[in-house]
Amino acid sequence: MGLVYAAELRPSKMELVADWLPSQPWFEGDARSLVRLGSFRFDDPAGEVGLETHLVGAGGHVYQVPLSYRGAPLEGAEAFLVGTMEHSVLGRRWVYDATSDPVYAAELAAALLAGKPQAVEFKEVDGRMEALPHTAKIFNAGAPDAGLPELRFGVPATAAGVTGIPAGTATLDVLRVLDVAAAPASQGPSLAVTWAGQETPVLIATAVQG
Repeated sequence: MGLVYAAELRPSKMELVADWLPSQPWFEGDARSLVRLGSFRFDDPAGEVGLETHLVGAGGHVYQVPLSYRGAPLEGAEAFLVGTMEHSVLGRRWVYDATSDPVYAAELAAALLAGKPQAVEFKEVDGRMEALPHTAKIFNAGAPDAGLPELRFGVPATAAGVTGIPAGTATLDVLRVLDVAAAPASQGPSLAVTWAGQETPVLIATAVQG
């Protein structure tokens, strides 16, 4: 379950993303024209780390930007820091490119390899919890309820718009630049996503053995 707070963020998530994207070699265009298309979340079982993937458009391209939100710096991930923001409820949050965060990697693996669904987001309304509609919906080709092996995650590396996260004998590939015109064609475990105006699922991640 993802709890959405009625909170003020300084800077906003989109401001952080717009400042960070131009430094990425896979980004083209003007970040000032950035448009939010949708987002989805994974659950941290411990309830400590926020895991939110943003889908944004700019210059005719669509990008996937997974972020992790933490209440303290993530040791060893300085190179992947997107920025910090002040959350009016939770205080200071350290925001990372989530591909560097082991909590995100574990939840991505669970979605890819075991069919774990995205988190349902809730907001408190008049003293009761109310589910929010998804702005992006993921589809997975993993095996539902399959057991996960113990995985050790390595340092991610990005090439040609794909970030690979080493995960034991497999690599979790996170597509940064999305091909909205092509139907997902992965033969192995994969994730795809739809959002308003994009009814055909778009490939966003795969698990590659070896």
